[in-house]
Amino acid sequence: MTGEEKEKVLDLLCDKFVYGLTDEEAKELDHLGYDRRDAETIEKTIAALGLVDLDPAAEMPASLQSKLRRDADGFFGASAADEESAVPQRQIVLGGGRGRSWFDWMGWAVAAAACVALAVSLLIPRGGPQIAVQPTPTPSPEERLTPAQERERFMESSPQMVKAEWGPGKMENVNVSGDVVWSDAKQAGYIRLRGLPKNDPDKQTYQLWIVEAGQGPKTPVDGGVFDITTDGDVIIPIDAKIRARNPQAFAITVEKPGGVVISKQEKVAAIAPVKQERS
Repeated sequence: MTGEEKEKVLDLLCDKFVYGLTDEEAKELDHLGYDRRDAETIEKTIAALGLVDLDPAAEMPASLQSKLRRDADGFFGASAADEESAVPQRQIVLGGGRGRSWFDWMGWAVAAAACVALAVSLLIPRGGPQIAVQPTPTPSPEERLTPAQERERFMESSPQMVKAEWGPGKMENVNVSGDVVWSDAKQAGYIRLRGLPKNDPDKQTYQLWIVEAGQGPKTPVDGGVFDITTDGDVIIPIDAKIRARNPQAFAITVEKPGGVVISKQEKVAAIAPVKQERS
């Protein structure tokens, strides 16, 4: 439908609800076609305007009339001269006969606002402009590694690393196996244990010690405390409290809950001397 046809439909719909259409005009409207929702909007607008009680003597200033015509020309894509020659101007009358214009009946201010709002409502596609919204990418789930997988990755990424095998300590009936891996560069490592008895955290805990080459066994580095709550292999990351260099051995002692700063080494559950040099 061209702009001229749209304007004609709008004109006919306004006439339809103001003072009715002739048979010829009704046929012309049906031939052109119109949106039933648009017709309902016009009908409600005109009904609302009929309730306005304004001074009928108020006239629209000539400058505003000229501006409205220029804006209408720009909106519908035709010049004012073409519009006047192509479509005869008509007045819309509300209940007072065809000799009384719509602008005179309701006041120029409300009429101008209603016309602009109605034209924009009818000519802009329903739903407004389509804005393409990019979907928010779904974040990849955070990879959660098991302690065994963490240990394997640590070993793969640590070319310079010491290893030690666990052996018996000074406690009877405690036979611990497993190993220790440690990196001076990363100041990190893991212990893997099997056979260490479960402990009651409210009564005691296990504590790891790192024995450095330049220090004796009486002043080892605290490697962190841990509890054993399951059977089978247990893998625990080393938590060195201070920097440890060139470890010669690792030891596990039984201490009070929370651990100690200096161990009396009364209960040594396991010892792992470093036999394999850095790899």
